[in-house]
Amino acid sequence: QVQLAESGGGLVQAGGSLRLSCAASGRTFSNYGVVWFRQAPGKEREFVAACDWSGGATSAADFVKGRFTISRDNAKNRVDLQMNSLKPEDTAVYYCAAADDGSVVGGTPGLYDYWGQGTQVTVSV
Repeated sequence: QVQLAESGGGLVQAGGSLRLSCAASGRTFSNYGVVWFRQAPGKEREFVAACDWSGGATSAADFVKGRFTISRDNAKNRVDLQMNSLKPEDTAVYYCAAADDGSVVGGTPGLYDYWGQGTQVTVSV
């Protein structure tokens, strides 16, 4: 199986940017579809963005389109989430997850088999 570790979270002012990374170890990372979810206190986990095994197929939630971009570098075993124009409502713990099915780009948590521990993103006004 694959192990995932997120990094890059932190505190940023509204309008600022952060780049989250999801580093993978274990098995061949290029086999997996990868997704970013987030969960704010008292709220359900919600889909942010996903990409297939190649990075050629992506999907994103409407609320991040034009602001967040998902990308992957299989040679580095990494998937990044570039977040621009951050808003206070983007404050959450961000998780990456991977699916054994490399074609998966869906937003349903049950599609994904492996999860990281999450990284906190806090956006101040």
